[in-house]
Amino acid sequence: MKNKLLNRLKRPFFASLTLLICSSFFSFKAAIAKTNNLNDTITNSFKLRTVIIDAGHGVKPDNAPPGHYSRGASGSFSSERNVTLAIALKLQKAIEKDVEGVKAVLTRTTEEDVSFERRAQIANQNKGNLFISIHCNSLPDRVVRERVGTRRGKPVYRSARVADRSGKGALMLVYGLHRSREEQNAIKNNQIEGDAGLDGDALDPNDPVVIILTDAYMRKFRKQSVKMANLISDEIVQTDGRRSEGLREQGIYVLCHSAMPSVLVETGYINNPDDEEYLNSETGQNEIVNSIVRAILKYRNQIEQTTVN
Repeated sequence: MKNKLLNRLKRPFFASLTLLICSSFFSFKAAIAKTNNLNDTITNSFKLRTVIIDAGHGVKPDNAPPGHYSRGASGSFSSERNVTLAIALKLQKAIEKDVEGVKAVLTRTTEEDVSFERRAQIANQNKGNLFISIHCNSLPDRVVRERVGTRRGKPVYRSARVADRSGKGALMLVYGLHRSREEQNAIKNNQIEGDAGLDGDALDPNDPVVIILTDAYMRKFRKQSVKMANLISDEIVQTDGRRSEGLREQGIYVLCHSAMPSVLVETGYINNPDDEEYLNSETGQNEIVNSIVRAILKYRNQIEQTTVN
């Protein structure tokens, strides 16, 4: 009697289990198909349409809203905020003139600063395909010990701060991997949503499909950021004959919060007298702009060729 009752209970249980397994299988197949479809879009549909140009720093406005602001570096006669804006304005004109079909959007157009948060927001709202942040580098003062006399037969030293003007040349920065969680959130909010329109379904950020797509975007953007950084560095060295310190990772807010390939260009050391003269000259600014434009043209050609093949 007990065995009959047990068998009677088992029948609906196994029927439900079978139904659950079948449903899971078909849901899994649908998820894989959806993922493959969207992955193909990520891989094959790249078009460079909008470049975001970010002029670093600025003058913090009175009664500025909450946010992260930074004064920037200074040289003997100039400030980073003015140099970066001058280069950014020239770069916008050059891109729209020489890179056909591409719009250039500035994160600031005046001396007034824009918070880090707002800069990333501008980039994402304008659906940028490439983010280029313009900055000037600077080295902190060195602390040296100098002998100032003798006391009881022993030398006496004191510490002094000395300006370090040894830095020279350009440097490219991409976002540090330790901030990848912030990059994931930016991608989910600004990229995955657009891909959801392929089949009209709203995508849940916690859906495994979305997680897979986010990872695909991150790897793609990372690779493209490095590619763009190297192209700019090569142009500066090979065409302009300047020094470049190459490529480094750094945990920079605007880079990891912009859901697109992103590069920060340290155009030179503003506290180095030679670099400061160069950065403030028409010749120097035009060379920097032209190097970035040539790099963008090469980048677009390489990326769009890769996605077509």
